[in-house]
Amino acid sequence: MEEKDNIQWRESSYKAIIPFVVFILFYFGFSIIIKDFSRVPMTVAFIISSSTALILNHKEKLSKKIELFALGMGNKDIMIMCLIFILAGAFCESAKAVGGVESAVLVAIHYIPGQFLVLGLFLISSLISLAIGTSCGTIAAIIPIAVSLSQNLGINPSFVLGAVVGGAMFGDNMSLISDTKIAASRTQGVRIKDEMFANLRIIAFPALICIFLYMLPIFATNINPPQTAITLDNYIKISPYILLLILGITGVNVLFLLLFGIILNSAIGICYGMFDIFDAFSYIGQGTTIMSTTIVVAMLAGGLLLLVRYNGGINYIINTTSRWIKDKKTCETGICLLVGLINLFTANNTVAIITSGSIAKELAKKYEVNPIRCASLLDTTSCFVQGLLPYGAQILIALSLASSLNISSTTILKGMFYPILMLFGIIFSIVKTKNS
Repeated sequence: MEEKDNIQWRESSYKAIIPFVVFILFYFGFSIIIKDFSRVPMTVAFIISSSTALILNHKEKLSKKIELFALGMGNKDIMIMCLIFILAGAFCESAKAVGGVESAVLVAIHYIPGQFLVLGLFLISSLISLAIGTSCGTIAAIIPIAVSLSQNLGINPSFVLGAVVGGAMFGDNMSLISDTKIAASRTQGVRIKDEMFANLRIIAFPALICIFLYMLPIFATNINPPQTAITLDNYIKISPYILLLILGITGVNVLFLLLFGIILNSAIGICYGMFDIFDAFSYIGQGTTIMSTTIVVAMLAGGLLLLVRYNGGINYIINTTSRWIKDKKTCETGICLLVGLINLFTANNTVAIITSGSIAKELAKKYEVNPIRCASLLDTTSCFVQGLLPYGAQILIALSLASSLNISSTTILKGMFYPILMLFGIIFSIVKTKNS
């Protein structure tokens, strides 16, 4: 079986979506029962649901179904996505090794006026997440600072922690090397740069409102935090992030950018005597393996989705939703609901995009929704949902690092204005959509 064009797709069938149901019941069900979403590996959930897909359709030979599954795993877009994941992991790990994240935090804090500390934390978190492409990594780096400020300066923990997590979700949505952006753009076959600008059109106004809110007197503090001296070395260490952003916006291929960034990080570390060439190889190798779970999930999802499509599942979903999807606006609403619900059940926005991407693509094609627009809706909606999930990785990490404050997820959510504003941005953008 060489090409998808040679596959004879089966007619619409509700039975074909059983693997999706199994996936949700297995992952979400067990996680709810044990009250811990980290105890059920996403890879196991996909293996169980994929096995279910292979068992279905007894009339077809198992060997053919396995070939189809392998064809889906090796899909061109899936493989390019995995390659970007690999290089993104290597870039982040090499940047961490030279102290890029710490330098970025120091530079940002240096320029924050004391009376705008909460706003500063939101902006720092946004910029760091924009640079390193991961909200979880950003939260892990910034939350200890936020906790210290809250304890020493008497700032409400809801404000500082909410600002950090909200800012991290901004960067996760906008970064050129974010998992969600890579997944959304590849599933829809569009350029990452184009999707980033489409995201900006949705979230620019909500972000400005959020900045205005954090400037209100209620968030002001009259105490200036101690200023840490920064040197030329700090600017040099963050230069790969800056170059990645600037060149990415100009349209340079993201794979080349990441490779260039890896080389630049390694050169900086070697020149400063922080490590030798073999240590650099080690950091790069560690970075590639960090993304292994995401890569495995992407491949398993690709195989599962092709089997579901072959058995008529995608057609069934599209035919069913067509009862209320009549035009572009309702199609865009359906795409948002689809990825949002999957995100709600999986607590992972990247997985939600990969899982819903092919269905969204078919819906967008049928109702003439621009692929860039579709990718943007997938990315932005998933980040909005992920940012507000009490059992999502972002809030759980924040809670664990802020354990000394003895707070709950509700405390953090009270100070998270940005994800809520993202929802209004999404709704407003859909309302503005013109039906053809």
